[in-house]
Amino acid sequence: MKILILGAGGQVGTDLRPLLLARGATLHCFDIKDAPAGLQDGVAWSQGDITDKAAVEGLVGDVQPDVIYHLAAMLSATGELNPQAAYRVNMEGTYNVLECARERNVSQVMFASTIAVFGPGLESPVPDDVPLLPATMYGVTKVAGELLGTYYHRKYGVDFRGVRFPGLINAGIPGGGTTDYALYMFVDGIQKGAYECFVGPESTVPMMYMADGLRAMVELSEAPRSSLTRCIYNIGAVSPTAAEFADAVRARVPGVKLTFKADPKRQAILDSWPAAVDDTCARSDWGWKHQFDLDAMSDDLVEKIRAM
Repeated sequence: MKILILGAGGQVGTDLRPLLLARGATLHCFDIKDAPAGLQDGVAWSQGDITDKAAVEGLVGDVQPDVIYHLAAMLSATGELNPQAAYRVNMEGTYNVLECARERNVSQVMFASTIAVFGPGLESPVPDDVPLLPATMYGVTKVAGELLGTYYHRKYGVDFRGVRFPGLINAGIPGGGTTDYALYMFVDGIQKGAYECFVGPESTVPMMYMADGLRAMVELSEAPRSSLTRCIYNIGAVSPTAAEFADAVRARVPGVKLTFKADPKRQAILDSWPAAVDDTCARSDWGWKHQFDLDAMSDDLVEKIRAM
């Protein structure tokens, strides 16, 4: 199995690489950033811009992948600082990927969508099919990406599949998402002994440990197409309040100082998202089930961050 990971240098791509290698895949990675130090043996890396269609075309032609994991994107908070750049990266990039998949007969395209596609006023848990009225450029581009990929599936037969990630948490450096406050509690709490959270203590959105999120993408990729009833799936895990995250850190990091001072812009983004999602379709179509609750996630995070 030859797999091309676009946006391989981000949080998801970094953790996805070893998982796919362990499953016997041959990997070629592409990112705007240079190859990281300590890249796994046997992993090829190309540096380039996802908005450069010629570069993407050349790469897909050279690699001839069986599956493309399209992870390249500007995230919500970063995207609001420069929405024009977010549009170029997220919209033009997704179009380029789908066109190359169509032209080169790539067997499958995996797409990383997000709960940012949802807008305010939805009752939780939010099912897969509701009006999608996002409050950020990031969310707008992800809605468009979902619809465009589904169109390419129906029109051209591209096997387009994707998950709507909740806020993802892993033992690494946060990448510019609005839900990064949860990870900062652990990282800064352990490394610096204190963190001032940029949202209020009662803030609640769906969250997921990265290991579960990666497994969801891989399991969806490996599911028989005949078992799938849709292209894009909600996936859920836990929905702790920011205060509950803080309590989990305090229970494991004695003496840590965690405070709250909501930033109005990021709080408004967070408040536009649902507190929980309904992932019944994922569970029934391809057997999705999360493994990490808040305690299991917190235990694993603390151990890994202390080892960083």
